[in-house]
Amino acid sequence: MTADQARLEAVWRIARDAAKAIMTLYRNEIAVTLKADQSPVTQADLLANRRIVAALERLDPATPILSEESVERFSGPGPDATYYLVDPLDGTKEFIKRNDEFTVNIALICQGAPVLGVVVAPALDESYLAARGLGAFKVKGESDWRPIRTRAPGTEGFHVLGSRSHRDARLDDWLRALGPHRVTPMGSSLKACRIAEGAADVYPRFGPTSLWDTAAAQAVVEAAGGCMIDAQGHPLSYAAPRQVQNPSFFVWGRRP
Repeated sequence: MTADQARLEAVWRIARDAAKAIMTLYRNEIAVTLKADQSPVTQADLLANRRIVAALERLDPATPILSEESVERFSGPGPDATYYLVDPLDGTKEFIKRNDEFTVNIALICQGAPVLGVVVAPALDESYLAARGLGAFKVKGESDWRPIRTRAPGTEGFHVLGSRSHRDARLDDWLRALGPHRVTPMGSSLKACRIAEGAADVYPRFGPTSLWDTAAAQAVVEAAGGCMIDAQGHPLSYAAPRQVQNPSFFVWGRRP
């Protein structure tokens, strides 16, 4: 086993442990509070954050951690420009709605790019994993690993994935210009992962997102042959984590 593969598996098990903790709360009454930006947070977000941060600090104490639920602890990337980027519960609104479309996201950033990514969907018992040089994988349960690749659009048009919680006029205009298509709504970073495994073609995002929403899935998409790019065609960058907001972006299975 290579060092990169060992780290990928270790980070995956950390995300799996957080996913199990989240599921202990999923069927119970969910208490919701609002953060300063009016986004919701639950006990599950905070529990998963504690588990992940503590485990990453044990695994790799020299590498800083930027997590959505403990931003104040992040003092900047390490001397070699690396840091972990964590969303302990991506899709909190989907978690509250109990529609199963929420994930745990952990990425390793190096020189502004996600070089390792783990996305675990707790309620679906599915994981998406990738590391630079190793490829991308989907795991069902604990041990059923299989490589994944993106696909080229079919002759009947594009299968578009869209946010369940965010839609505006810019998206409608973009879809009209796209040509023949069908749209499936979906929550969290699962949209990008579905494109990585070849189940859909494109995910356009014009609404607000943060660095921790996209980094892990970007690693998976890129390792599977796709891209996550801004309006100018550049890959999303994580080189300036003080600016946590992403621009509008597009996830393509095959770059147009």
